Amino acid sequence: MSPPLMTRPGRTASRLSPALVVGLALTGLIVAVALISLVWTPWDVEAIRIADRLQPPSPVHWMGTDHFGRDVLSMIMAGSRNSLVVALVAVGVGAGFGVPLGLLSAARRGLIDEAVMRVNDLIFAFPALLVAVMITAVSGPGAINAIIAIGIFNIPVFARVTRGAALSLWTRDYVLAAQTAGKSRTLISMQHILPNLLSLLVVQAAIQFALGIVAEAGLSYVGLGAQPPMPSWGRMLSEAQTMIGFAPWLAVFPGLAVVTIVLGLSLAGDGLGERLDPRLRQGRSQ
Repeated sequence: MSPPLMTRPGRTASRLSPALVVGLALTGLIVAVALISLVWTPWDVEAIRIADRLQPPSPVHWMGTDHFGRDVLSMIMAGSRNSLVVALVAVGVGAGFGVPLGLLSAARRGLIDEAVMRVNDLIFAFPALLVAVMITAVSGPGAINAIIAIGIFNIPVFARVTRGAALSLWTRDYVLAAQTAGKSRTLISMQHILPNLLSLLVVQAAIQFALGIVAEAGLSYVGLGAQPPMPSWGRMLSEAQTMIGFAPWLAVFPGLAVVTIVLGLSLAGDGLGERLDPRLRQGRSQ
């Protein structure tokens, strides 16, 4: 057994890393904004006030107004709900299908492993944006189609990560002992393999969550995401591109919102990985 971690007097091994603290703070800020927007926004996001169009940031409209006179802060608050929900559900779809496929592939090997990996390669051959275009051509644009497109793209990511890590665990002594005891490969995967992959999967989920935010913004930017009157960060950036010269706040504030949540999730994922897997923390300190 490895010796216990030595700590200095007055310090504990469980101290939160700065990356985790900053990441959780930034992510928590956006999540709090999204929750608040469920019950309150400074202005009605669907109300059009032509007389107030393109007003710069002021005490009345903290982030200014757009070309329809809508309050930018209110639209960012409401748009955060759409971005978080789409990315979260898409990651759930990817993990819900990808992790079992990865475990199955590592446990069975042979023809099943080959079939799963080749299907993953096929999915990887079609980027999320192209998948969204194909889905939209059949059923029309919308948040649901964005979830499906991003979720499908996440499946092979989780399958590959799970399979690669699980293969190394199948050679461990405790897994061989479980096989000797007569446990089935399915039971071993659930009782011994999956629990030891949780730290890796949490980090991967945080990364895919951040990428899902960017993907949703990109799909909305080209008109394939959430449709009006539902606010969307990506669509706000798309509408601002022709007015950035005389109304830069229309692009700056939605862009900062995307940067904030992506940076927060990335830092939180990195910090959680170090905290859940001490080997990562030891590697950083060497």
